[in-house]
Amino acid sequence: MWRISQMSSGLMTDLYHPDAAYVSWRVGRNAPTTFDLYTRSVPFGGAYLLVAGLELALNFVRHFQYTKDDLAFLRQIRDYDPAFLEELGRLHFSGEILAMPEGSIAFPDEPLLRVTAPFREALLLESGLLHTISVSTLIATKASRVVHAARGRPVAEFAFRRAHEPFMVARSAFIGGCASTSFVAASRAFRLRATGTIPHALVQLFDTEREAFMAVAESFNRYTLLLDTYDVRQAIHTAVEVARETQDRLGHTLTAVRLDSGDIAGDSVYVRRVLDEAGLREVRILASGDLDEFKIAELLAQGAKVDAFGVGTSIGVGAGSVKEGVPGGSLGAAYKEVWYEDQEQADRPKIKLAEEKSTWPGKKEVYRVGDFEEDIIQLETEPKPERSTRLLRPVIRDGRLLPGSLPPLSEIWELAQRNLKLLPEPYQELVATKPYPVRFGEGLKRLREQAAAQYGGNAPC
Repeated sequence: MWRISQMSSGLMTDLYHPDAAYVSWRVGRNAPTTFDLYTRSVPFGGAYLLVAGLELALNFVRHFQYTKDDLAFLRQIRDYDPAFLEELGRLHFSGEILAMPEGSIAFPDEPLLRVTAPFREALLLESGLLHTISVSTLIATKASRVVHAARGRPVAEFAFRRAHEPFMVARSAFIGGCASTSFVAASRAFRLRATGTIPHALVQLFDTEREAFMAVAESFNRYTLLLDTYDVRQAIHTAVEVARETQDRLGHTLTAVRLDSGDIAGDSVYVRRVLDEAGLREVRILASGDLDEFKIAELLAQGAKVDAFGVGTSIGVGAGSVKEGVPGGSLGAAYKEVWYEDQEQADRPKIKLAEEKSTWPGKKEVYRVGDFEEDIIQLETEPKPERSTRLLRPVIRDGRLLPGSLPPLSEIWELAQRNLKLLPEPYQELVATKPYPVRFGEGLKRLREQAAAQYGGNAPC
């Protein structure tokens, strides 16, 4: 099983984290503190987020530690007190984490994770948690949109060569609904179906396209041919000839042909007709080549005869669309302090006042009313709304992983697909025309106003 083992290092932080922890240590402020991890908006012009990355985040938390080499490096870059470094050497997470399970549907402002721990422990985890949850959720959301645009046709993830985090991408794309991956190591690590065709380079290895096709057909019992190295409409006739000959002579079967460039909609119609007229109606047509959800939707609207899609770059980097004017590439998640349990004074709500970046203080719960009627974010002390389901689940308590917190990937996939099926169609539109209703509890609103007044400001509307 693939593990981000390098993230066990205490150096998997930004520099200002150990610096802030040092100040906290010097002044003796380390009471239990609560942080929320959430997003302020949804990428890709959509309405929802498909939550992913919790297993990777919890592995990061459980293995976070400072080795002797880590501490030696910190001594080189900062003149920290040796007693502080000794404390870091003993540091392990001892707090509590609540989280939305992977495969959950979430919306802006809803905490995806709620972390409560001594201040220094909670603070030092910030970047690692943001990295694992943000990247995974971005990719899972992107993949789910691509799969939705394909209207039931399988989507293969082809992102390895351009993915920023290829293992994370393959895992998250599967959660989002991709049927397979081209990345062999990820297939092994996560027990995913591996699929692939042939590259242009293999076709170019031979003097003629027919020789290349024949070599492939003779090498495999079931095979796929790439048609667009030279001329698609000529190549499909060559592919039919090769398929007939090798089927009769060897019993080998042409299962699919792939289009990777050019007029995919028009060529697919032509290729489908040639295949059907040749009696090869079971041969599928695959399309790839800089596809995303918008291009797939456009192809199908044009009547393209495509049976499956291969999508690489746009999934691998969580790309937006310049043509459609929608953002992507980053989830923009935040990790903000919302509560401090002062041992000498009354507990203190924490708030940041910065207009649209202002935060909501307090220890919160998120509830879903009915089947996506609305979500309610409220203080944990407020009563549970009627007909609602609690979305945040305890996963770590007293620093220990709770049973059932790390379900197998197959169960995560099932939860994701069930939630996506329940999500009303208007919220699955590629460009959302209305936001999903998320309401804030009255107690939470009052606390925000009180906290803003306490720090000399006004709560944003």
